Amino acid sequence: MSQNEALHLAQEFLGRLGRGAEPAEIAGLFSETLEWEIAGDDGVLPWIGHQSGRAAITDFVRDSRALIEPIRFEVHDVLANDGRAVILGSLASKLKRNGKVMTTDFAIVLTVAKGKIVRFQMLEDSFAVSRVARG
Repeated sequence: MSQNEALHLAQEFLGRLGRGAEPAEIAGLFSETLEWEIAGDDGVLPWIGHQSGRAAITDFVRDSRALIEPIRFEVHDVLANDGRAVILGSLASKLKRNGKVMTTDFAIVLTVAKGKIVRFQMLEDSFAVSRVARG
């Protein structure tokens, strides 16, 4: 896979997410054998932890839309090489259940192969996210 293809997949992912595409449309960018990882306090939010399979991305999109209200999602840079794209940014989201706001910088690392995203890893301030989510 070329650098341009990895960059295109990252930009397409952000575009679909940003325009509110259906979870299945977003999931079409991902491999059926996707490896999902958002390090943090497993159980505090349904998408934190390790998961396998394309359902991880559809569950994430569905659950995040149900549980949080986006306040700010800023992409500062998208970097790519032949097999990976990295999205750097910051976000703020309000948890619907308690009204508290989570803010964090993030890096989303997308590993790509054969025209699909095969690994999704998000690095963020998981301590701050857990504190807000636990109330």
